[in-house]
Amino acid sequence: MLRVLAVDDEKPALEELLFLLRSDPRVLSAEGATDATEALRRITLALDAGPDGDDSIDVVFLDIHMAGLTGLDVARLLAGFAMPPLIVFVTAHEGFAVQAFDLEAVDYVLKPVRRERLAEAVRRASELAHTARDSRPAAAPSAPPAPRPVPAADQIPVELGGVTRFVAIDDITYVEAQGDYARLHTAEGSHLVRIPLSALEERWAARGFVRIHRSHLVALSRIDELRLDAGATTVRVGTAELPVSRRHARQLRDLLMRHARG
Repeated sequence: MLRVLAVDDEKPALEELLFLLRSDPRVLSAEGATDATEALRRITLALDAGPDGDDSIDVVFLDIHMAGLTGLDVARLLAGFAMPPLIVFVTAHEGFAVQAFDLEAVDYVLKPVRRERLAEAVRRASELAHTARDSRPAAAPSAPPAPRPVPAADQIPVELGGVTRFVAIDDITYVEAQGDYARLHTAEGSHLVRIPLSALEERWAARGFVRIHRSHLVALSRIDELRLDAGATTVRVGTAELPVSRRHARQLRDLLMRHARG
């Protein structure tokens, strides 16, 4: 059973979020805070009380855009604690997903919040909180906890069957947009991550990934063939043949020529 703190400086949004959280049978308690300062005060009290204290908090459902400190600022501050609560971001802005997952957020829920989508976030948090409690040493409760694995700069975390794995970016051949998600394709298979394609385009530009279409981002070094047929441009990446939009075709040809010369 989760003990939850929800943080949003818009009162109607906070009340709706609390109503949905309290309706979930996996949530033991759900309290609200309307600004980051109040949230940090409550979280600090919870951490001082310990994981079994009356004021303890398992997960914080956190808005990003707030007056004063943002939700990202709060998450960065919490990262400095030995055993911070889990973080789920709840926001109307999809452009901060990469930063959110860099801060090891459990989930990233977009507003307006749908009941079933929030339930999925609660499920994720519940499983992680349960695992953390089970792994807590009984004989030495004051011992520092084992750190959560943090991906290196050349890896990206993906979830597979409830297990977080780290995929090497160099193994990714291309990325396909799927709504608010992106599907990472490797030679062994594919992985779905909750990060917009536009965010990955900006983040991985220096690693040689180029946009060839509104739905595709490709590792330049993985392109095996560029084909022009009846005015339509495509590229072959392994066994996949991907369309190249007209607005990206010329830039792609120039980049491939430079890459070949290099």
